[in-house]
Amino acid sequence: MRRIVFPVLLGVIGCAILIGLGIWQIQRLHWKEGILAEIDLRMAAPPGPLPVAPDFAADRFRPVTVTGTTTGQELDVLTSDPDLGGPGYRIISGFVTDDDRRIMVDLGYIPQTAKLDPRPATPMTVTGNLNWPQEVDSFTPAPDPSNIWFARDVTPMAAALTTEPIMVIAATVSPNDLGVTPLPIDSLGIPNDHLNYAITWFSLALVWAVMSGFLIVRTLRRKT
Repeated sequence: MRRIVFPVLLGVIGCAILIGLGIWQIQRLHWKEGILAEIDLRMAAPPGPLPVAPDFAADRFRPVTVTGTTTGQELDVLTSDPDLGGPGYRIISGFVTDDDRRIMVDLGYIPQTAKLDPRPATPMTVTGNLNWPQEVDSFTPAPDPSNIWFARDVTPMAAALTTEPIMVIAATVSPNDLGVTPLPIDSLGIPNDHLNYAITWFSLALVWAVMSGFLIVRTLRRKT
């Protein structure tokens, strides 16, 4: 029996670790569901004015309405939306509010063929949500010299458009004279893969247990 101590310990310890990781992902799932519920509640509030000093934690996804004029300067973020025609761009526009604040507005989608269409300074009212998208990672290319960006990144975009580091993601634009289709945000676009991770860890624990069982059986047979 001493000869199976190691495979038994290997099986028990391995299963314990994998099951523990699965339980941790279930806990993360409940944590994420709470966050998404809070986001949904926040987004369901009536739109209000732009806060004087928006805070990332307290004001992310806050519904707001801003009235002013686009600056005619924009940044084009490569994107794709099969429901709207496939590859295209998000238009991130400079925006001067009626109280003379310079912010950014994510006006939404245009198809690739409309990239060079004129989008001059235009008065409008935008209702949407404050957001600080975190889309850049170590694999994201630098912006192309032809004004193509590959992800939204509030701080460098604000520097490029000479605005405050504030972005409103448009849900509605009135009047909409620039041919842009808003892409409003909702919690469905926020990834929540913790259940899949948990299933993966529990499945690995089952495989580990089966393999450990085979190892124990083979060890017993080899020694009899």
